[in-house]
Amino acid sequence: MTIRAVVTGVGHYLPDRVVPNAEFEATLDTSDEWIRERTGIERRHFAAPGQTTSDMATRAARAALAMAGREPSKVDAIVLATSTPDLTFPSAATMVQRALGMTGGFAFDLQAVCAGFVYALTTANALIVAGQARRVLVIGAETFSKILDWTDRTTCVLFGDGAGAVLLEWQESDGTAARGVLATDLHSDGTFKDLLYVDGGISTGTQGVLRMEGKEVFRHAVGKLAQTAESALERAGLTGEDVDWIVPHQANLRIIKATAQKMGVPMDRVVVTVQDHGNTSAASIPLALSVGVERGQIKRGDLVVMEAIGGGLAWGSVVVRW
Repeated sequence: MTIRAVVTGVGHYLPDRVVPNAEFEATLDTSDEWIRERTGIERRHFAAPGQTTSDMATRAARAALAMAGREPSKVDAIVLATSTPDLTFPSAATMVQRALGMTGGFAFDLQAVCAGFVYALTTANALIVAGQARRVLVIGAETFSKILDWTDRTTCVLFGDGAGAVLLEWQESDGTAARGVLATDLHSDGTFKDLLYVDGGISTGTQGVLRMEGKEVFRHAVGKLAQTAESALERAGLTGEDVDWIVPHQANLRIIKATAQKMGVPMDRVVVTVQDHGNTSAASIPLALSVGVERGQIKRGDLVVMEAIGGGLAWGSVVVRW
């Protein structure tokens, strides 16, 4: 028998405030048409004053637990992917642990920017397969609205806030059409640090704001996303023809379309939410997963490929049988 980490619950949370593209027209040299044409984004959600990453992560976690029919006391670990934690320390994951009323287990944050969720899912899968945990909450949550330069029309219109979560559980499998995580593939290359970063932190004594070389990030994204997805599928003994759904990082509709085309997967097998959420960084894939399930797109037994790229550069993919 083989041990698999199986998704048993998924959930998401979005802040109440919805910001349409037109709202930026009053302060920036931009328009709804300009943003839609270049990104596919129509609106995004921004956190309320005082609303934190851990607040949103907790709400998404509760939704995932409710779907799975599990109490927080049954969870062994929380892995929270975020680049916008509430504080420098302690981790936002421990704040979620407290909010859920978990008195046991362990919790930690993981930072790989927009690739954070695939890194976190890979880590959680390894914990389960190694026997370190039987149930792990994997969360992606961000409040990117707090690190944006509101005078830079090339970046501030791209991002939004939100959270998504999945519950991974230990299950035995006989290997026949096995559910759960089938393969993962992770990469990073620090030589590309200056393409996407925040210009503040401990070393500067400032919070800083997001900086991005958009054209260069786009150029790297398409090739690297297709490559990592194909590598993970190969490890699972599968090809693009076997894929039921691609759930990509929701950064830019043009990147999503170009990656799907490169993989030979039609767009009617791609879950797209970027128009409604913008780029929510580590939250974008679990948000899209939850919405895909909610829409009735992703069903039990479907083969799902998740892929993402973010600052670092860091990129990777996960193949899951739902």
